[in-house]
Amino acid sequence: MNPTKSRSVAMSERFRDWRFGLFVHWGLYSLPARHEWVKNRERLTDEDYQPYFDHFEPDLYDPRAWARAAREAGMRYAVLTTKHHEGFCLWDSDVSDYTVARTPWGKDLVGPFVEACRAEGLGVGFYHSLIDWHHPEFPVDTFHPQRDDLEARAKSAGRDTQVYADYLHAQVRELLTRYGTIDIMWFDFSYPGRPFDDGTPSGKGKDDWRSEELMAMVRELQPGILINDRLDIPGDFVTPEQYQPSGPMMRDGKPVLWEACQTLNGSWGYDRDNLDWKSPELLVRMLIDSVSKDGNLLLNVGPTGRGEFDPRAVETLAEIGRWTRLHSRSVHGCGPSELAPPQDCRYTQRGNRLYLHVFSWPMHHLHLPGMADKVRYAQFLHDASEVRRTVSDPEQTAQNTTMGGLPPGTLTLELPIQRPDVLVPVIELFLD
Repeated sequence: MNPTKSRSVAMSERFRDWRFGLFVHWGLYSLPARHEWVKNRERLTDEDYQPYFDHFEPDLYDPRAWARAAREAGMRYAVLTTKHHEGFCLWDSDVSDYTVARTPWGKDLVGPFVEACRAEGLGVGFYHSLIDWHHPEFPVDTFHPQRDDLEARAKSAGRDTQVYADYLHAQVRELLTRYGTIDIMWFDFSYPGRPFDDGTPSGKGKDDWRSEELMAMVRELQPGILINDRLDIPGDFVTPEQYQPSGPMMRDGKPVLWEACQTLNGSWGYDRDNLDWKSPELLVRMLIDSVSKDGNLLLNVGPTGRGEFDPRAVETLAEIGRWTRLHSRSVHGCGPSELAPPQDCRYTQRGNRLYLHVFSWPMHHLHLPGMADKVRYAQFLHDASEVRRTVSDPEQTAQNTTMGGLPPGTLTLELPIQRPDVLVPVIELFLD
């Protein structure tokens, strides 16, 4: 096997085993604290946006605290936005002045993040925006903050996307040659064929980014790295965003690596007044749901302008961590099962251990069709307490307190009335 391909296969296996990762969206938009697309949403000019650059000083930045919180939550890798659509770079780029090095903070933010992740045993990924609303050669298109300014659109008509593509490639080269081995390259995003409302062409895709060339460079610089699917050409994994797929993700009829990227509250960047926070229980269910369909969950936190995680995010991660400390082996290294779970449940499986995640707590009994002769032992995962099993006579007549017969081969688990005090109870089934 080709050594590069061998490393890529090995990385794919690691990616599957990790199952749970941290996404970090951080940039100048953390200062207005009104969503990472604030420049777009509020049609801000570069001049309007400049005060955030002039006042960016994350004096409480402690990437070890971030990485520790991720590891304790059960996350196994982390992906950082090195540059978002606003164009601001979290490292000192040789080809731009629009970097953290020119802010009051004045120091690289990417290097300490990478070191912190490695110290906590996390895989490392870089997010990098293909879009750049600050670069002088990036056209005013349908996503640009000045898209409704006809004069700005006219002035940008002569901009050269290939000059911008040179810049894009140069920055990716910097990122992949300065920080050692990088596991994931997460590009965002392409929109070919998307016109202005008046029909004027505006989209950007593989020809604008020179995606084939860019991907080849990434693989040359980082053999074995995984690249996502947003370059307008196929990548190594697909990235459903803000929804949970109904089943395993497929490409050309074949299963493909995938990762659901999700927010804590609907915003990727720090959004001070956004109160639409998902509960830890819902987030754990989303993680389980992803693994049961052979996918990963990449859960985002948007740090504040001073470089800290919002206390609500810290507590959410801690509560998830209390669950994963007890239930890690039902997620990490697990995948889907060919067996069909009962209603309101999910199965994950590793070898002869089948994990039954109970989303809706039943009264006393949980019936597993076709499992009567397949399970040799059952226990709650959180405390290893036995779950008793019975198989009823299919011909048994229901009477008063006697349950009626169930279809042949049905295994019944006898559950306590009180639901275990964990976010999602898990029953570990040892298969024959």
